[in-house]
This record gives sequence, C-alpha cells and structure tokens, in this order.
Amino acid sequence: MEKIESLQLVLGAENQPLPVKVGGVSIPRMSFFRKIGRGCLLLVALYLTQAQAKQALPNILWITSEDNGPHLGCYGDSYAITPNLDRLAKRSLRYTRASSNAPVCAPARTTIISGIYPPSTGAEHMRSMTRLPADFKMYPAYLRDIGYYCTNNSKEDYNLEKVGPVWDQSGRNAHWKNRPDGKPFFAIFNHTTSHESQIRNRINPIDRIHDPAKVRLPAYHPDTPEVRKDWAQYYDRITMMDKLVGENLRELDEAGLADDTIIFYYGDHGSGMPRSKRWPYFSGLNVPLIIHVPEKFKHLAPPEYKTGGSTDRLVGFIDLAPTVLSIAGKKPPRQMQGHPFMGKHTTPSQPFSFGFRGRMDERYDMVRTVFDGRHVYIRNYMPHKPYGQYLDYMFQTPTTRIWRNLYRAGKLNEAQSRFWQTKPTEELYDLKNDPDEVNNLAKSKQHTATLKRLRKAHRNWANKVRDIGFLPEAEIHSRAGSNSPYEMGQNSNRYDFKSIFEAATIASRKGKKTTEKLNKFIHSNDSAVRYWAAMGYLIRGKSGVKKGQDALVAALADESPSVRIVAAEALGRYGKKAEAERAVKVLMKYADPEKNGISLSMLALNALDVLDNHTAPHREAIAKMSRIDPKANPRLRNYANRLIGHILGEAK
Repeated sequence: MEKIESLQLVLGAENQPLPVKVGGVSIPRMSFFRKIGRGCLLLVALYLTQAQAKQALPNILWITSEDNGPHLGCYGDSYAITPNLDRLAKRSLRYTRASSNAPVCAPARTTIISGIYPPSTGAEHMRSMTRLPADFKMYPAYLRDIGYYCTNNSKEDYNLEKVGPVWDQSGRNAHWKNRPDGKPFFAIFNHTTSHESQIRNRINPIDRIHDPAKVRLPAYHPDTPEVRKDWAQYYDRITMMDKLVGENLRELDEAGLADDTIIFYYGDHGSGMPRSKRWPYFSGLNVPLIIHVPEKFKHLAPPEYKTGGSTDRLVGFIDLAPTVLSIAGKKPPRQMQGHPFMGKHTTPSQPFSFGFRGRMDERYDMVRTVFDGRHVYIRNYMPHKPYGQYLDYMFQTPTTRIWRNLYRAGKLNEAQSRFWQTKPTEELYDLKNDPDEVNNLAKSKQHTATLKRLRKAHRNWANKVRDIGFLPEAEIHSRAGSNSPYEMGQNSNRYDFKSIFEAATIASRKGKKTTEKLNKFIHSNDSAVRYWAAMGYLIRGKSGVKKGQDALVAALADESPSVRIVAAEALGRYGKKAEAERAVKVLMKYADPEKNGISLSMLALNALDVLDNHTAPHREAIAKMSRIDPKANPRLRNYANRLIGHILGEAK
C-alpha cells in the first residue's frame, strides 16, 4: 500500500506527471526522466566501450633474427650500428638476461613452439624429429582458438611433427595484412641475414662498414686477420638485419596499427661465431629481447616495464609460449613448463635459467647448464669428447679452421687452446669478473657453495622435466613405441629416471669410487644404465677400459645396439688388438644408415671416426655404404654422409 501511494506521489493525480524544477526552470517530470535515461545510457555505453577497448585482444608482432647475441648499440655495444633497434629500445623494455635455452636454431625453436623443454619431448638433438602427445597443441593453435590470425614468415625448423592446423599462413608470403577484417593478428617475421652462413659469404662492399681492426675479440679467439674479418662481417650483417627490422616497424606504423600492437624483437640464440653458437655458455644462450607495449595495453605489460628501461629478470624461450597466451588472456595449459612474464597470468620471476646441448648436426654430446643471473654452471656428461669436434657446417667458417690450425701448430695460449681439448665434468663461471667465460671456478674453494647450489638446481630441474636426453637417441624412439617420447618419459615404469640419472652422473665423474660402481651398472636390467656404464669406461680411457675389459667384451653382444656401439668404441680405442678388431666389426655392422637407421648409424660412424688405424682396413667397405637413411627426416638425412666423408678424408 505504501509503495502504491509513493508511486502516486511521483505520478500525481490521475497518473499525471508532476513538474520538476531544475535551476529554477520547471520541466515536465516524464521529459526529465527521458533525458536522464538517455544520459545514463550514454554513460553506460561509454563505460562498456572503454571496458571493451581495454579487454580487446592486442595485435602481437614478433620480429626475430638469426645467430646474433645482444651485439647491439642499445645493449651498450659501441662497435655495433643498429639505429632502428636502438630507437625501438628507447620506447620499450630491454631484457639483459634472456636465454634461448638451446644454443642452436632447431632445438631453440622447438622450445618456443611447444612451451616444453626438448629434453622432455625427446627433441633436443639438432634436427631430430619426434612428436607431441595427441592432446597437446603448439601455441599458435591455442591463439587461433581464441580468435587470432597467426602467420609465420617464414622459418619453422621444429624438431616436432606439426599435427593439425598450426598457422593460418606460414611461408614467405605470410603476412598480417592477409587477415580477415576485424581479426587480431599474431605475426612473426624472421630475418636470416645475420645467420652463421652469412658471416663467411660474400657481402656487398657498400655494406662493409665495420673496421676489423677495431673489433673486440673474446679471450678465447686468436687475434688473426681472418678472425677479425669474420667478426667485422658478423657486425655488418647485424646492421643489415637492423634495416629489415626498421622496415617491419615502418610497415606497422604506416598501417596505423602501432598503437594496437605489442612488439617483441629477439635473436634466436647467441652469435654464429664458433664457441657461441652450439655451446651453452652464456655467449651461446644469451639473446637480445626488446618488448614494446603501447599505452592502451599497459595493463598487460611486464611488472618491470619502464619505457626505455632494462631488466635483469631471467626469462627464456621456454617462457615465450605461456607468455603470449597470457597476453591473449588464456591461462597456459599445464604441460607448458615455462612461466608467463607478462599478461593476465603473469608469474613471479624465477631464480634460475636452464640450458642444454645434445647432438649437434652429426656429432654427439650432452651438456646441461644452469644460470642464476651471474654464475654459469655447466655439467658435461660426455667429457671425453672435445669441445671442438669436427662439424662439417661449422668448419666452413674461416675462424674455425684457422683457430684449429693454430692449435695444432702450438701457437695458442691456454684460454684459446681449451676449445680443442676434452672437457672437465663441471664448469663454473662468474660473468661479473669473467664475461668471456674462460676462468673455470669449479674447483675453487671460494665458490664451493655456489657450485653446490647450482648443481642441486640442475638435478632438481632434470628430475622435474623428466629429462629423457639421458637415453641414447635411438632408444628415445624405440622406447616410445606407439606413444610420444614425452609420454614414455613421464612413465617411471618405462623410464626409470632416478636410476639412469645416477648412472650418468657417476659414469661422467672420474674417480676410484665412481669407477668401482660401473661394474654394477653394466649388469643392470635397464639398457640405458648399461649404456652409461660402458660410456663411463670409455670416459676413463685406457685405465677404465682395462678395469672393465671383461664386461665390455660381453657388452659387444648386448641386446641394446647402443650399448654394443659404445662398448665397441671403448675397446676399439683402448683395448687390446684382438678386442679392437672385434669391436670394429660391431661398429661396421651398425654404420650403414639405410640398414640400421640414422641414429644408430651416426653413433657407430662417430666411433669409427676416432679409431684411426683400426678403421683404415675398412675404408673400402665404408665407401660402398649407403650414405643416407631414406626413412629419416630430410633435415638430418645427410648427417651420415658427412661422417662417412670425414672418415674417408673427403672433408677439408
């Protein structure tokens, strides 16, 4: 009753509206409320428009370059000439501790596309090929589900099979301009002009602008005209790359999209010069990363964002996929192992950055690294292999050849010589006092606490990601069977990480006590444990093979071909003559790539390549072998051919 009476008071007698006085002027009540209503609607519409603008998906542009570290003017390098990137940095945020996680292109790009460490997916080896679990997607597929038009121009080079639609367009014609009206875009433009191959190629005289006499050489490189020329041309190529970046930015600006687009610029791993690319030193993993966030999307910016500023936050390629999803408002899927550093789902900064090295082209190795922002910890699991193994592609660079020749001539100092020698089990470097990473502190008592802390971080990481790089490459695939290697690695019944990791750790650390444990390992039921036991005897050289002689001879008939091959290499290099001859026969059995597959073939050919006189009687048979595995992915099909060529003396 009271509500009806109140309503009547408003409406007046016979439901006639009463006038309202505003500023002394009498306005009919109904007209007043209509005006107020329209005003409210306008305010609501304005609020919704602003909210929608704030919540709208930003365009995202990634500009990438190949084989260059942060050798840019904006990173304090006075020798570099990079005006476009310098201008971008003045309105953006620079990351000084960004890592590619892998020091070579394919594993690094595989890290990005999956958001998973390649040692978890079996994809750590250069240009290997494996697959993800059926329910996992590459990050562009998630962006496309959200509504993004995704383009890649143009390099992919993933070590994982692409299943289902990943990109809307990938190739030299891929461009954000091709998107449907109203679609936000995610676009990558990759520039190859700074690639390793371009350091040694001819360059237009007009682009030769860096004086070789003024270049700063790292402490590990010899000072020769050839080395200076290569470094100068590396910088010339960076300047050429910078011009292409400028074109990408101008194109965006001329289209009126600069205010709607978040921009990333980064290099795909460290410098293409030897001992940077392919090696997980900081110089091989540290990349330039510049991020620009326009004003309307500042709510998505990293917490450290400051225009023209820099941050030493540890970020890596493992973080890029979850970060781009976070920018788009999507929570990264559980399988992604990185941490978003901007966007809706930003996480706190991490204390460590991790790196890895597996097979590089035709040569096997296994290295893991940890970086805490100052100290670099390196764990070498195959320390018997020299840093500078002969890689056909790397030796096409003049610096590599002249460097090796000077070593053989005895004309290098200690820091310059180390690259051509075998490795210690552990390395530790202090970047603050040793930016070139030549003073190994692993045995320094003053750094014991740091060494133990980083060693523990490595062990915890390897366990957390279920690092299946401790399997020989052939077993990564054979154990997986019909499943993906990732799924196999997550199953303790199929991959006993604890036992295999223990065997690898002990095998790769010389000492009386560790050597005594190898006999137990070589009789394990797990083939990977036996593999590391055989490797342990090999690592110890003549004394190790003498201690494990009987076990190694028995291992020549092991059910695992990978164990047989490593045992054969150990006996072939350090065993008695009769044992060596028998070992070579085992290696010859597995050397043909067409008969045995590319992984076993490469393992056997690498062993034959270091047996010298024992291999010589088999040169004719090696020359008649198939040089390719027709079933292998085309990207790695030629690696056996390179090894055979080197064994036969065809390489330079």
